[in-house]
Amino acid sequence: MVLGTQYDYVIKIRKAMQYERGIFVPLDGITASSVVMELNSKLEGGRIDKIHQPEPDEIAIMIRAKGENHRLLLSADASRPRIHLTALSKENPQQAPMFCMVLRKHLSGGKILGFDQPSFERVISMRVESMSEMGDLSTKRLITEIMGKHSNIILLDEAGTVLDAVKRIPFDKSTVRQMLPGMLYQVPPGGKKDPLEETKQGFLESLGASGIAQDRIFRAYNGISPAMAAEICLRAGVDASDGELSDNAKNALTNSFFALIEDLKTGRYKRLIYFDAQGKPKDFSAVELSVFEGLKRKEFEHSSKMLEEFYSERDKAARLSQRTQDLRKITQNSLDRCRKKADIHMRTLKAVEDRELDRIRGDILMASLYDAKKGMTTYETQNFYSETGEMIAIPLDPQKTPSENAQAYYKKYAKAKRAEQAVTEQQRQNLEDIAYLEGVAASILQAADESDMADIRDELTETGFLKKKTVTKGMKRRASKPLHFISSDGLDIYVGKNNKQNDELTLRTADPTDIWLHAKDMPGSHVIVKTNGSSPPVKSIEEAALLAAFYSKGKASSNVPIDYCPRRNVKKPSGAKPGFVIYEKYNTAYVTPSEEFAKGMAKGK
Repeated sequence: MVLGTQYDYVIKIRKAMQYERGIFVPLDGITASSVVMELNSKLEGGRIDKIHQPEPDEIAIMIRAKGENHRLLLSADASRPRIHLTALSKENPQQAPMFCMVLRKHLSGGKILGFDQPSFERVISMRVESMSEMGDLSTKRLITEIMGKHSNIILLDEAGTVLDAVKRIPFDKSTVRQMLPGMLYQVPPGGKKDPLEETKQGFLESLGASGIAQDRIFRAYNGISPAMAAEICLRAGVDASDGELSDNAKNALTNSFFALIEDLKTGRYKRLIYFDAQGKPKDFSAVELSVFEGLKRKEFEHSSKMLEEFYSERDKAARLSQRTQDLRKITQNSLDRCRKKADIHMRTLKAVEDRELDRIRGDILMASLYDAKKGMTTYETQNFYSETGEMIAIPLDPQKTPSENAQAYYKKYAKAKRAEQAVTEQQRQNLEDIAYLEGVAASILQAADESDMADIRDELTETGFLKKKTVTKGMKRRASKPLHFISSDGLDIYVGKNNKQNDELTLRTADPTDIWLHAKDMPGSHVIVKTNGSSPPVKSIEEAALLAAFYSKGKASSNVPIDYCPRRNVKKPSGAKPGFVIYEKYNTAYVTPSEEFAKGMAKGK
């Protein structure tokens, strides 16, 4: 068979890894083995200091080992399961969940004996020696199963009995494998072989199975992902989709497979993140992948650093997306209601826009009482309000006198005028609400952490779009802060991420001589350039304008108008909603926002 092109391989692997649906396969057995090697080298002999559960499916363990403090992350999140060292810390719940309390009871103060990977599966076991309830030393095992939606974190006693799991699985949830306290732990069902224990004869027998070359390898061995099976084929010069393997192809695959196994046994890992054309992380691997040749990549000394960088932004974005879902829904529902009101207001104003004609009809009838008669259905006369003196036909109620008909037209006119005044005010308030909610929707997209979301939630509560909830006494939260950048001239630039920050930044933080910027006539952040009382360089204003455009509704547009003026020219009307200000004596710059520029500014701060 002819070797497939690099492009064909990439397409095969993307489909195998479910890239088309935006789902990423968790770390494979090879990456897990590199993590085990790192954890043993850094944590073996260490002592467990603290244990937290910042998320329902995530554990953070603080460990003192070899003179250093480490934070070990264990995650059973369905789309991002993993275990590695981390430098990131999260806010912990006020009251520790039950599973966290169980871990603290059995593992706190314990000594880490080591980590292992049974049968090269995507399972990592941490062995901990700690005191039992009777005061005797016993060995517990904390298991991290990296199995997609079936991922779990399980604590076992010395006999292998389940003490608890972060995800309890009763019989009604799974008839295949339950996970409950008191049950004897069993490894996940699989039936595959450990590639580190394989012989050449056993590998050749595996190649004798049915299916294409890639699937024969993938289905036979633990820890070998579809991508890695394709990589073994590519290194051997064999088409991964080949269903008929010659003796030469089998020999080449055998050499390729055992060369990889030798690298793993001797710890020759090459930890890489691959990036797509937009510079976003596409995939990671603990060995070099020829199928991604040509893609930009970054190499790491440690597996934890690689996994942390790959997952951190993806993890934060996913968590925030989940947690802001209710805020997005509330904001969108409120916007929908306001837009329906706007349509009603327009129709109502359209219906009363001819009210002046009713007043004119009344005036003409009152001036024609001598001529118009009761019983008429129409009265036609000259319109003395018309410059050309044209005729006007006035519909009449024959049951009423001309005077009564005139009064009816006056009442209709007065009613329409009152309606116009009321609806005009309602329309003004409603349009303010729409502009405000569009700004909130933009703020939700910019929320970077829990404190930002709390600000938005408080704001929606204060403005009446969200029902007030009871706050637990003593509950603390980290104060949110605006984004901070430094211009190429060395000036501080601050960008508000929500209306609460915008008000604080503009009305209380900024000095009168600082420069204030905002996208013209669209939702966006307030931006402040700290001038220290001096006239700011043009370059700094340009950079601040680019940030104001990027952090606005026009971030995907070109030539976005940005108004700017000294802070002293910005005022907040009494009773105005959060983030709303008026300003005068301003200039306007037109800029095209760039994500690359904004990220560059963030790195340079």
